[in-house]
Amino acid sequence: MYTCQGKIDPAGTAGLLTQYAPLVRRLALQLIAKLPASVDLDDLIQAGMIGLLDASSRYQDDQGAKFETYAGQRIRGAMLDELRANDWVSRGLRQSSRSVAKAIQSQEQKRGRHPTEGEIAAELQLPLPAYQSLLQEIQGCQLVYYEDFDRNEQENTFIDQQCASRQEGSAQTGDPLARLLENGLRQRLIEAIDAVPERERLLLSLYYEEELNLREIGAVMEVSESRVCQLHSQVISRLRGLLAKSA
Repeated sequence: MYTCQGKIDPAGTAGLLTQYAPLVRRLALQLIAKLPASVDLDDLIQAGMIGLLDASSRYQDDQGAKFETYAGQRIRGAMLDELRANDWVSRGLRQSSRSVAKAIQSQEQKRGRHPTEGEIAAELQLPLPAYQSLLQEIQGCQLVYYEDFDRNEQENTFIDQQCASRQEGSAQTGDPLARLLENGLRQRLIEAIDAVPERERLLLSLYYEEELNLREIGAVMEVSESRVCQLHSQVISRLRGLLAKSA
């Protein structure tokens, strides 16, 4: 598979794609669980395959990293670049996401407890099925980031901010204030997770700690994949409300 210079032999491209296709698919499934239903899995896999080929041409085994580790970074980066190029989150979806978070926060303040889905739907003046459909639509467009708390209307996507963070990483790591803000957000997020209902904490644990996909989480929680998607959107909206309140 490798040449005498430590690079992957281009002649073995077909074997390379076959060997690492499961890795590309696994990374695509992890990423698409955070995205709206309009994003096509095959498109992500195709972008990931391009990232895999790019990794094979750039990799050198004398750099101390295993190829799978290096390729995983290139594959995920290629998928994110594809998403960023297509700008998958509309202004309307972001506004809907904020509306759900505000509705949850409002009901929690009124009732002094975690509101039911029916109560959240009533706050939004929506029938319950319409609210659950909305949760499905906003899946993935409300990832938590610190800029949410400046109360302005800037509409930079989470992916744009992540790309900027990677470019500025070296400067940020030496900034004590940036580290302080990051640590403060981390602690507030931990406290917010502790405050959500137990069922939603389980979902977060299965997805972010155990790295299960939606189908596997559904099997554990004995619900459908679409229901897992709805619950995930709801808990992220709940976290956004809690974090905004503590900011």
